[in-house]
Amino acid sequence: MNTVFVNGELIDRDEAKIDIEDRGYQFGDGIYEVIRVYNGKTFTMKEHMERLYQSAEKMKLSIPYKAEEFTAKLLQLIELNGVKDGIVYLQVTRGVSPRQHHFPSEDVLGSVVAYTKDFPVPAGQMEEGVTAKLVEDIRWLRCDIKSLNLLGNLLAKQEAASEGHFEAILHRGDTVTEGSSSNAFIVKDGVIYTHPVTNLILNGITRRVIEDLCRKEGITFQEETFSVSELMGADEAFIASTTSEVMPVIRIDGQKIGEGKPGAVTKTLQALFSDRKGMEAR
Repeated sequence: MNTVFVNGELIDRDEAKIDIEDRGYQFGDGIYEVIRVYNGKTFTMKEHMERLYQSAEKMKLSIPYKAEEFTAKLLQLIELNGVKDGIVYLQVTRGVSPRQHHFPSEDVLGSVVAYTKDFPVPAGQMEEGVTAKLVEDIRWLRCDIKSLNLLGNLLAKQEAASEGHFEAILHRGDTVTEGSSSNAFIVKDGVIYTHPVTNLILNGITRRVIEDLCRKEGITFQEETFSVSELMGADEAFIASTTSEVMPVIRIDGQKIGEGKPGAVTKTLQALFSDRKGMEAR
């Protein structure tokens, strides 16, 4: 598993180099995606690639490959590395140019890298549930762009991790937004609530799958803000992401959520998600 993709070439990881004046390194001026691989097949590849190009458009960033060409290279990378259960990480920056805050000239091509990694499904944590910590959301106001500027996320995640928690649940004032690397959900009286798609959250791909599953299975899914107190008083809580799938949250700041164990709605969604990925990983 030593092959990586760098600016159009599939090369050995030990040969990969990035210029010190790459704008991703100096400014975080770039975007990324993480795509799941199950049993050697990608899951929701199309949706991830569409979001990548949407993020690029929002940042006025040019990706030097068409989506079909880029996708083909990623599939080749996965095959070469023999990935069974893992991820492929891809990143695009605004390229290499002398350090200046404004954009370089249009003839500067973006830098593109991708690599794969084994990443088993966290089955034990999904079965038992995890804990989280509430952290004030200090991030910028364009969280809908999946950019490399993740300092706010990292600080929140570290604050939670330093106390032994799996995730930080972010809130702006009294309104819960999302996790530091996930979307956040509560269940109350059988209804699922999650923050609406705005500039304050990332519209997660797993979030979209969950919404679709709910619509098809008759589970009420409400895109509606909820407060910190509503989170703490929920019947169930869970987070969702590409690597965590549907992850029950059983305690927040030491307080039990619901009965302090994965709830019935969350477990139903886990089963539905497992069925979906089995059918659609391709």
